[in-house]
Amino acid sequence: MAKNRKGGGGSGIGGAASSVSSSGLVRRAGKKMTAEEPEDPRVEILPNRPANVGRVNGRQGASSRHRSHHSRHKSLDSDRDGWWVNRVMSLSALIGIVGFVVYYGYLGYKQTRVHTPLAADKVTFKSGLDVPDRFWGTYRPGVYFGMKHRSPVSLITGLMWLIPSTIQTEGPQLRHLCLQEDKLKRYGWVEHDGVNFGVQEIADKRLDIVTSFVKRQGGSHGGDWTARIELKPQVSTQDMRDETVLFFYVAKEGRVDGQMVPEFDSNGDLSAVRSTNTDLGNFVIRFINGSNALSVSSFSTKLRSLNDISTMTLQNLGIRSDTEKPLFVMNQKGAITDDPDIIIYMVHTKGKFSLDVVFESGSFFDRPGILSGEAYTQSLTHFRKEFQKKFESKFNLRDKGLNSTYIKFAQAAMSNMVGGIGYFYGHSKVLGPYQSVPVAYWNAGLYAAVPSRSFFPRGFLWDEGFHLLLVNKWNPEISVDIISHWLDLMNTEGWIPREQILGEEALSRVPEEFVVQRNDVANPPTLIMALLDLIERHRDWLLASHKTTLLKMWPRLQAWYNWLNRTQAGDEPTVYRWRGRNGTTLRELSPKTLASGLDDFPRASHPTTDERHLDLRCWMAMSSKLMAELADLLELDYDYSKYLDTYKILTDPELLDKLHWSEDYQSYLDYGYHSDNVVLQYPPHNQNSKNHHREKIRYTLTPPEYQFVNMFGYASLFPMSLQLLSPDSPRLLPILEKIQDPNELWTPYGLRSLSASAPLYQKRNTEHDPPYWRGAVWININFLTLKALKSYSTAPSPVGELAQQIHAKLRTNIMSNVVGEYYKTGYIWEQYDDSTGQGKGCRPFTGWSALVALIMAEEY
Repeated sequence: MAKNRKGGGGSGIGGAASSVSSSGLVRRAGKKMTAEEPEDPRVEILPNRPANVGRVNGRQGASSRHRSHHSRHKSLDSDRDGWWVNRVMSLSALIGIVGFVVYYGYLGYKQTRVHTPLAADKVTFKSGLDVPDRFWGTYRPGVYFGMKHRSPVSLITGLMWLIPSTIQTEGPQLRHLCLQEDKLKRYGWVEHDGVNFGVQEIADKRLDIVTSFVKRQGGSHGGDWTARIELKPQVSTQDMRDETVLFFYVAKEGRVDGQMVPEFDSNGDLSAVRSTNTDLGNFVIRFINGSNALSVSSFSTKLRSLNDISTMTLQNLGIRSDTEKPLFVMNQKGAITDDPDIIIYMVHTKGKFSLDVVFESGSFFDRPGILSGEAYTQSLTHFRKEFQKKFESKFNLRDKGLNSTYIKFAQAAMSNMVGGIGYFYGHSKVLGPYQSVPVAYWNAGLYAAVPSRSFFPRGFLWDEGFHLLLVNKWNPEISVDIISHWLDLMNTEGWIPREQILGEEALSRVPEEFVVQRNDVANPPTLIMALLDLIERHRDWLLASHKTTLLKMWPRLQAWYNWLNRTQAGDEPTVYRWRGRNGTTLRELSPKTLASGLDDFPRASHPTTDERHLDLRCWMAMSSKLMAELADLLELDYDYSKYLDTYKILTDPELLDKLHWSEDYQSYLDYGYHSDNVVLQYPPHNQNSKNHHREKIRYTLTPPEYQFVNMFGYASLFPMSLQLLSPDSPRLLPILEKIQDPNELWTPYGLRSLSASAPLYQKRNTEHDPPYWRGAVWININFLTLKALKSYSTAPSPVGELAQQIHAKLRTNIMSNVVGEYYKTGYIWEQYDDSTGQGKGCRPFTGWSALVALIMAEEY
C-alpha cells in the first residue's frame, strides 16, 4: 500500500487475514503468507562443437563409415548423458546447500524477531534525571515502604519492623514485603500526589504506623527528600506489649557504583551514610530519631541479592546481655564494613517513636535548611492542604452530596493508584514459535502502576489501561509517561509482553511457570482505550505539550494494531479469535482464555479455529476509533480515512448481528464448537494402575455442535459497554432488561460477571481452580458499563429512561458495597462476592478497583 505524504502505510486493517483499501473495504486474502521461494537456477547452454566432429574419412567403406558413425554417436550420446547427470547432480547439490542456508538463515531471522526491538524512535526520550520531579519516588510498591530512583540500577531504601511481644507465640515475624499472609488489619496510602509527597497508614497487631515522605527540588541530581516513620502502639503498658523493633536500610541495587561510608555519633550509634555515585553525585542520608529509643544499633554487609534482606536481617539479630530486660540489637559478628552493599539502622523502641530519614543531594547548594523536625512538618502540612484542594477541584465529591466517609475513601483509592506506581528495570523471558527454549528480551525500564502491592507488584498490560483512566484525571503527565514506557517494550512484530517481570525483586514474586511470556498471546489493548480517554479529556493540552510524543507513538500504535489484526484474526473477514486456548486438555471444564483478560469466563467448550470472540472484535473496533481520532489529531489524513472506514465496518450493526447476535437468547454471544452439558468427574478407577492419584477430568455429556455459546455475561456487554451500538439500536433494550434481571447479572453489589442462569455459573474450571470470572463482581467492567449507561441515558427514548434508572441504581450499589467493605475490612478488594458483597481475591487491590473514585465523581 502506498504511503501518504503524512501517514505511514500499514498492513491491512479490520478483519481476519484481510486487507483494507483506501475506501475501507475488507477483502479476505487468498492464502497465508509464506517465505518467498528462491528463483529457478539458470540452465547453462552447451558449448558449440568443433567443426570436424562427426566427419567420416572418405577412404573407409560404407559399413565402416556406418560403424564409425554409429560408434561416435553412441560415444557422444554417452558423454552428453554423463555430462547432464553430472550437471544435474551438481545443481541439485547446490540447490540443496542454498536451500539449507536459506532455510536456517530464515529460521534464525524468525527466531530473533521475538526479542528484537521495533525499529522506530523510542517514545520515552526523557527519563531519569531528565525528569527531576519524578526521579525519586515510592517506586518499590512490593514493600511496605521504600524509596527508589528511576535508573537502571538504583540506591534503594526500605522499612522493616517486628513486634517483640508476639515472638514467643508466633515467632519473629519480620514485616518487610507486602504479603497477604502477614494479615495486617490494613495498610495503604491515604494521601499521595504521585510526585511530591505521600502519607500511608499501617495497622498491625498492637501497633499503628504512619509513613510519610516529602521531596524538595534543587540541584542537578533529583533534589532532597525526607521520610518520617511514626510508631503508635495501640496500648501503653509497663511490659513489652508496646515495644517495637524498627529497621531502616540503605542498599545498592545491582551494580550501583560508589562506596557507602557509615558515620557514627559520640555514642557509637549510626547517624549517617555518605556516598558518591554516577546518578546521585555526592549525597548523605541522615538518621534523626526522637525519644523512647531503648537501644540503637546498625549492621552492614555484602548482599548476594535484594531478596536476601529479610533473611539476612533475622540471621544477624541478637539480644543484649548487659541490660535488665532483653533488648534487640544487630549482631556484629557477621558484619562487613569494607564497601558494604547494605547498611541497616535498627532501633528498639517503647511507646510512641518517630524517625526522620533525610536524604540530601550534594549538588543542592542553596537549600533553606535540613528537611527534618518542624521544617518537615510544615512542608508536609503544606502539601496535604494542596492535595485536598486539588482533589476537590478534580472530583467535586462534595458537590455530589457525598459525605467525608466517601470522600476519604475516594482520596485513598486515588492515592493508592499513584502511590502504587513503580519503576522496574530488567528483561522479560519470552518464547516464540521458532524457539525451543525461552530467550531474554532486551533490558528496559518500565514506569507502571501495579494492580496489587501484595499479590501483583508488577506491570500488567491489560490492567494498565484501566489504571490510567484514573491517572488521566489526576495527572495526565504521569499517564503520558507510563504509556510511553509501555510502547517502548514493543518488539519488531508489534507485540508487547502482557506481564512485565523486570528485575530480581519482581521475579522473586512470580511462580516459575508464569514467568515466560509467549508472543502469540495477546491482551486487550486497553492502553489504546486510555489514550482515547486522554484525547477526549486533554486534547488541547496534548497538542500543545506532547505532539512530538504522539508522533513517536504513532508508528508503534500502528505496529501493535497490525499485530493484533494479523495474529488474532479468525477464519472469516471481520472475525477475531483469542489465541492460547488449550484444545486438547481434559482437565478444564472450559479451557481458559488468558489472553482476553477474562481468564476462565466460559467460551466455546471445545476450542477450534472457527471460534468468534465478541469481546476481541469490540476491542478492535474501539482501537480503530482511537487510531482514527489520533490520525485526525495529528493531521494524518490518509490514515484517518483508513481507520475510520474500518471502524464503520466493525460497528456495522447488520454485520455484528450476523456474527454474534442470538435471537434465541436475545444476547450478543461468542460462537464456536460448544456443548453446555459438560461436567468434571473422577475417571473410573483402574485397579491395575500403579498411580492411585486421580484427578477430575471433563466429560462431555451432550456432543458439541457449532452454535452461539449460551454464556451471557461480561463478554456479552462489550458492544454496549464500549458504546459501539447506536442509541436507537433495537438490541439495547433486551440487553438492558437482562442487565437488571437478578436471574441474570443484577446484584445489590454490582453486575456479576456471568449470568446466574448460565450453565457454568460459579462452576470450578478444574478440580483445583475456583471460579474467577464466573459470577464475581469486578469493578473494571462495571465501570465501562456505567460509562455507557451514562451516555445512553441522554437518548430521548424508553432506552434512555431505562439506562438512566439502571445507572443510578448500579452506581449507588457499587459505591455502597465497596466503601462499606473498605471500612469493614481495611481494604479495597480484587473482586466482590455476588451473593454477599464480601471482598474476595487479593487485597489490597488498588488497581482497577480504585475506579470507584471516578464512579463517585461520575467522571467516566
